[in-house]
Amino acid sequence: MRRMQTVASMLWRRLGTPGHDVCRLERAGEHWQIDGAAVFRGEDGRAAQLHYRVRCDRAWHTQWGTVRGWLGGEAIDLSIVHDAHGGWKLNDTPVPELGHCVDLDMGFTPATNLLQLRRLHLAPGEASDAPVAWIDLDNGSLAELHQRYERRSESGYWYTAPRFDYAAMLEVTGDGFVRSYPKLWEAET
Repeated sequence: MRRMQTVASMLWRRLGTPGHDVCRLERAGEHWQIDGAAVFRGEDGRAAQLHYRVRCDRAWHTQWGTVRGWLGGEAIDLSIVHDAHGGWKLNDTPVPELGHCVDLDMGFTPATNLLQLRRLHLAPGEASDAPVAWIDLDNGSLAELHQRYERRSESGYWYTAPRFDYAAMLEVTGDGFVRSYPKLWEAET
């Protein structure tokens, strides 16, 4: 197995409630990986400490992900696999309704937006829907989350997630990490 090489890293401060997230983007051969940890107090008041990792192929298609840690008094230990046939599994249980999704999104961190942005590789003026397999920590499930990205400038993407009634201009670094996620996260300089 090839040794992972760090390509970029990012530290975010959570807005609205206390918290931080730190993540690095790594590469080994033809695989990409994000590896990070988030500590925060959720809007419901529960404190969380979560370590996450997502592995992608060279085309930025998710292969697997993990989330481990705790949320309030609950232990979190999730393993997500996306197989070569497009099937998703959460802790070895198939989630068949997500077969059309190629990206994994962990809503508690801004790190996983990098996956869609890298895979879509939009030119300024282009837009694309990007439905994702989204981890819902509140009920320990994997569900579809409709998202849309429209690249409006070199570093600006108009982002919408109707499920959460969220729409905002994301500012992105040259590496693809979200620098500014209005009302939710901001990069520490």
